[in-house]
Amino acid sequence: MSQLDGKTALITGAKGGLGTHVTEAFLAAGATVTGVSRSISDSDFHHPRFHAMPAELSSTDGARALVDAVAAKHERIDIAVHLVGAWEGGRPAAETDDEVLDRMLSVNLGSAFYLMRAVIPHMRRAAKGRILAIGSRAAIEPIAKSAAYNASKAALVALIRTLAKENTDAGITANIVLPGTMDTPANRKAMPRANFSHWVRPAQIASLLVHLASDEAADINGAVIPVYGAEL
Repeated sequence: MSQLDGKTALITGAKGGLGTHVTEAFLAAGATVTGVSRSISDSDFHHPRFHAMPAELSSTDGARALVDAVAAKHERIDIAVHLVGAWEGGRPAAETDDEVLDRMLSVNLGSAFYLMRAVIPHMRRAAKGRILAIGSRAAIEPIAKSAAYNASKAALVALIRTLAKENTDAGITANIVLPGTMDTPANRKAMPRANFSHWVRPAQIASLLVHLASDEAADINGAVIPVYGAEL
């Protein structure tokens, strides 16, 4: 029996450098997966338990419509995995404009808040659930010239830990993983001279998320898990 047999998972940011690995890992572990992205289709993952749902998570209404549609289709949502995120920076805080701050808060915090707020009532009715998010090492070890990004990722940690405290009575856990630099095509293109062997492999993050979503991880709640590879 696989770790996630019979479970339904909603994965945002389900395709791309990390999302593809996570989606494939959850399918391999036996889950039925609804994959969400701005542009995604069933043909992105040729698997009978994969269902694509293109959606935006930039508003309360969009997130609620998505979650309600997934819950109606599968009658429940056992696992919510939030992978959506973005970096923007390059200037000191004193030179960072309002638009950058707004974008970082919207993408890295707002999308998670809207999604989790919509998911939790369904999980509470079922008296079980797993909430998982991907943050960043920068949430607890800020990097220069990324103030808005750092702050948005730190806020995401606070959100996940708050959800863990608020919902433990309903058998719901909430945990967040903080990777260092991940070995994705986009990062290799952006930093072609880096030592890629020191970076975090997306497949390792995917395996960790599968474990955290499983029944075996029922006692792991409110965890902030660093995964830095060789970049210590």
